[in-house]
Amino acid sequence: MYTVSQLIGGVWGAGGTGGELVVRDPADGSPVSTVPVATADEVGKAVEAARGMAADWAATAPAERAAALHRAADAVEATTEELAAAVTAEMGKPLADARGGVEAGVGTLRQYAELAPLRGGRTLLGGADAIDFMTPQPRGVVAAITPWNDPVAVACGLLGAALVTGNVVLHKPSERTPATGWLLARALDSALPPGVLSLLTGGGEVGAALAAGDVDVVAHVGSTATGRSIAAAAARTGAKALLENGGSDPLVVDAGVDPIWAAEQAALGSFANAGQICVAVERIYVHRDVAEDFADALVRRAEALRTGPGRAPGTELGPLVDRRHRDHVHGQVTAAVADGARVRTGGALPDGPGAFYPATVVTDCRHDMALVREETFGPVAPVVVVDSFSEALRCAADSPYGLAATVLTASMSHAHRAWRELPVGTVKVNAVFGGAPGGAAQPRRASGQGFGYGPELLDEFTATKAVHLQAPGGGHW
Repeated sequence: MYTVSQLIGGVWGAGGTGGELVVRDPADGSPVSTVPVATADEVGKAVEAARGMAADWAATAPAERAAALHRAADAVEATTEELAAAVTAEMGKPLADARGGVEAGVGTLRQYAELAPLRGGRTLLGGADAIDFMTPQPRGVVAAITPWNDPVAVACGLLGAALVTGNVVLHKPSERTPATGWLLARALDSALPPGVLSLLTGGGEVGAALAAGDVDVVAHVGSTATGRSIAAAAARTGAKALLENGGSDPLVVDAGVDPIWAAEQAALGSFANAGQICVAVERIYVHRDVAEDFADALVRRAEALRTGPGRAPGTELGPLVDRRHRDHVHGQVTAAVADGARVRTGGALPDGPGAFYPATVVTDCRHDMALVREETFGPVAPVVVVDSFSEALRCAADSPYGLAATVLTASMSHAHRAWRELPVGTVKVNAVFGGAPGGAAQPRRASGQGFGYGPELLDEFTATKAVHLQAPGGGHW
């Protein structure tokens, strides 16, 4: 049982008079964490305290900030097992995957600690008696609102980039993984000057108070609905909104590919972390020539997954984060069946405790079904059969979202056509996951705005100032 406390203005245990939340293990419903809820007044005081620290941290030498982030990465790495166990207990991710998320977060902290001191402005060509340059400066106070599905890796990216560029950060972790956020904040705070990082806990009302507060940036990874609320609040206050919202990422399976291999890729993209990944495969468009063999192989792979509590060795498919989310997933599957789709495997609520949902393959889907059009965020693979690559691309592009897409093809011309035409931030060819370190993309439409990863994220947390230094009286310096 974790007893979470808040960190405000360098003081642990501050605030939290707005009540208490209890987080339950999605595998069996047992209580995991007790969490204080910040009041709106406490959020305001935390923002005020952060504002008081902003100038000192911004004036700290970039190399010194980077060294502090390196020490913070060491502290997080030292608590890898504790953090991974908390992730598994709070949201159900298999322990090996949870550990991988912590390791990814540590790597991101180290990456930003190395890159930040090397990034600077540029000089401009001006008059002979003047000096012109452009220089990045910290934006000031950053509110970081992070999700539950990969709570350490995502938080390390946003917090690391914001801190190392000289911003003071107020972190609000998801109310579904608050103990994970608390353990991470303890590790980071041990290596940072007091007051540079604050932790506020509670539900959506705490995030809303932060987004509406006197902050300079609101960085959010989560649902589209919440992202839009944050964007509206930022429009009123003048804060910058950095958003990675929901998605409904397509997978295109071209004619001529090995259907068994394609099914393995589809299963990985649809079922990893029980489908609770921002760039999970949410809809599949498969060419008619390979559709039957592909669907059969996908069913076999879904049925072979080892399901169980995330803490059990060998678990490949843990529970969903909670029963409310499971109801959402099952509701979409049920509606699709009522509209003519066919469940090939899965699709039924299991008996027993917890929020488990089986790996589910749904065929005979149409592009206009909610299961295909909307974000499901669960272990469900809806399959739509198409007659051409052009039809597949047209359907894949027809979405309110624009996060990522994957294309499986043996045709180089089709691969190039796909990355040119698909209106998404990331296009992956012949692999649902992977990519070179430091890759960064900008989501589109309802999926958000701004860079969320890579070296470019450092620039999102700075503002560029142009400086013109003219010699007095037309003379020389």
